[in-house]
Amino acid sequence: MSTIKEKIKKYKIVKHIHKKFTPLLVKTSPVMATKIFHILATGKKLNLKEPKDFNEKLQWLKLYWQNPLVAKCADKFEIRDYAMGCGCGRILNPLYYVYEDVNEINWDSLPNKFALKATHGCGFNIICSDKTKIDKDQTIRQLNEWLRIDYSLLTAELQYSKIKPRIICEKYIETDEGILPYDYKVYCFNGKAKLILVCREREKKLKLDFLDLQWERMDIGADNYNQGIIPEKPECLEQLIKYAEKLAEPFPWVRVDFYISNGQPILGEMTFTPYGCMATYYNEYGLELLGNMLKLPEKYVSNKSNVSVNS
Repeated sequence: MSTIKEKIKKYKIVKHIHKKFTPLLVKTSPVMATKIFHILATGKKLNLKEPKDFNEKLQWLKLYWQNPLVAKCADKFEIRDYAMGCGCGRILNPLYYVYEDVNEINWDSLPNKFALKATHGCGFNIICSDKTKIDKDQTIRQLNEWLRIDYSLLTAELQYSKIKPRIICEKYIETDEGILPYDYKVYCFNGKAKLILVCREREKKLKLDFLDLQWERMDIGADNYNQGIIPEKPECLEQLIKYAEKLAEPFPWVRVDFYISNGQPILGEMTFTPYGCMATYYNEYGLELLGNMLKLPEKYVSNKSNVSVNS
């Protein structure tokens, strides 16, 4: 999965330019920034006037459908309030603490296993399976660095600019074998679940499986992600779909991510801009198929945004 951030890491001069000028570009013109990021990450010119494939339509939604609920549900803390309002409180992972400052963390009060997550970005996670082995100084430095970042300026994912930076501490989720569980990502179009992406074996080489609601493989993944054996169908599949559709009802598209623990679904997060809407793990057929499934709504742009409804 090659992303814009991974490409930047390869070249020092590009990394320097990115760090210095990208935030300014995103602030000045999110549309232009998006077009540049998109061609660098996917090798394709972005068509926002007549978007057709899945990535293009997600980019359009990112820029031109800025319903405040998107930011609320992308916030890893505020999503809890939204889920409870949808009658989905029982699938929330137990929350231990919420911090606005890393200095608020009382390490002695934390359980031996826990997950620390920054609420305002992607990949800001520290999964601790043994508190006695954690490097507290390094963890504090990392958390402070995350709290200072405006994640929206990295890939023009505008919803993150509207999220208050905080750290949450949640229950550590693991299987009976003591390993990280599979990740079940339900793709919902206009409130209806259409397919599920299963992510597994993160500790080794990540495997991705696209499955329809009958648990049959969908040939929409890039060749290097197609797997031979379909993962076992979860007994709570109907519950996953039911909860996903409840949460997804207001949105043209959203991916509702779950874990399963003790046979019960646990809400991970709601994702609106996966891989910055520049995912390379689909094949061309998949991009076209999913693009055809997504019907774009009327534009909904915040007055505070630098995105023009006419751009």
